[in-house]
Amino acid sequence: MQVTETLNEGLKREIKVVVPAKDLEAKLSERLENARSRVRINGFRPGKVPTAHLRKVYGKSFMAEVVNEILSETPRSVLSDRNEKSATQPEIVMTEDEKEAEKVLEGQADFVFSLNYEVLPKIEVKDVSDIAVTREIVDVSDDEVDEQVKRVASSTRSFEPKKGKAEDGDQVTIDYLGKLDGVPFDGGADTDAQLVLGSGQFIPGFEEQLIGVKAGDEKQITVTFPENYGAEKLAGKEATFDITVKEVAKPGELELNDETAKKLGIESMDRLRQVIREQIESQYGSFTRQKVKRQILDALDGQYQFEAPQKLVDAEFNNIWAQINNDLQEAGRTFEDEETTEEAAREEYRKLAERRVRLGLVLSEIGEKAGVEVTEDELQRALYDQVRRYPGQEQQIYEFFRRTPDAVANLRAPIFEEKVVDHLLGSIKVADKKVSKEELMAEDEAGETAAKPAKKAAPKKKADEDKSEEA
Repeated sequence: MQVTETLNEGLKREIKVVVPAKDLEAKLSERLENARSRVRINGFRPGKVPTAHLRKVYGKSFMAEVVNEILSETPRSVLSDRNEKSATQPEIVMTEDEKEAEKVLEGQADFVFSLNYEVLPKIEVKDVSDIAVTREIVDVSDDEVDEQVKRVASSTRSFEPKKGKAEDGDQVTIDYLGKLDGVPFDGGADTDAQLVLGSGQFIPGFEEQLIGVKAGDEKQITVTFPENYGAEKLAGKEATFDITVKEVAKPGELELNDETAKKLGIESMDRLRQVIREQIESQYGSFTRQKVKRQILDALDGQYQFEAPQKLVDAEFNNIWAQINNDLQEAGRTFEDEETTEEAAREEYRKLAERRVRLGLVLSEIGEKAGVEVTEDELQRALYDQVRRYPGQEQQIYEFFRRTPDAVANLRAPIFEEKVVDHLLGSIKVADKKVSKEELMAEDEAGETAAKPAKKAAPKKKADEDKSEEA
């Protein structure tokens, strides 16, 4: 086998491989000889089939197997001999001329093909002891816990029918029919819908117009759907709703005791307070972690500047771009609505893709040098988290991951990255700073992109509110 480098430009490599016809013939002869004792052909005793006859019957199919083995083994051996790591699976380029391919299978021509790939850049791990980050910390106050307890406990509050007009905080039971230009639209009707006025459950302007209604009233209200509403055909549109009020009910007294906690599946009010405090602390902890990680990545981004493999960048950009366009489509918005252009957005997200790839390679190298590993238990927990998202399809999900190595790698990557961040936190300077929750939750002005991604559309009802906030 002759291996010749035909391109060495930046990270790009092209390797020409020539397998002489005599080498192919040697491999074919060996395969034919091994097959003599195994094949069964009418008219011949086992092991006595002439090689010439075997070649006539199986020659091309065996040669095809030889060629496939060469194509499978060569990239790995070439990279190993050259002490290189390919960023992606090397691209194999060979003749598309059927006559030339036929000659190879007949053993009459050398097998010639090329390997095209990009090498991973060599990264020298740098000292990180001078990196300094600020870890913002929020103390969870008793008042905040009490406020959240009341919000969660309010779902257990009973409502009693009342006479008279509906006030803020009352619950109304209504039938409604929504119309655009006088024509009913899909999803715009409901019967016996229960709505607590002031809860913000319906679109802006809907609940406010029901203040003062009483049982038996029929009313038409006019509202305008938000510009970022989930259904594109309704976004920004003015609509009317014909409403029949069936009942007005006032809230009962909110009792914060063990019985209320039990209605929420918690054994006591003290335990409910503890659970809610832990949830709030966990939420703030996630924001703290996110901000610290951003500071670390920004520092590493300043330390490491090198050419990233373009195929990896292309793949990352395509993933980002597909998500951005999907978000825009769901929100019924355009790049102009986001105060940018498609061209400018492409440029910004391309920069983001390059940053992500480069930092991914840096974190990988740091983790490898530090001996960071993802344990089988950690991988299994991540797999379980994926599986439980699809109740009733557990077996299919397990089978998918068993058959798809790339999917398993996608599970491993974020775990590995977080463990590398943990490793770095033990080597850099970390200063704790007490901040308010508003300061912690504020978005970083220096985000990863200048072009803002589209916001998720707001539903008509907040029926999909985050249930995890409730105990």
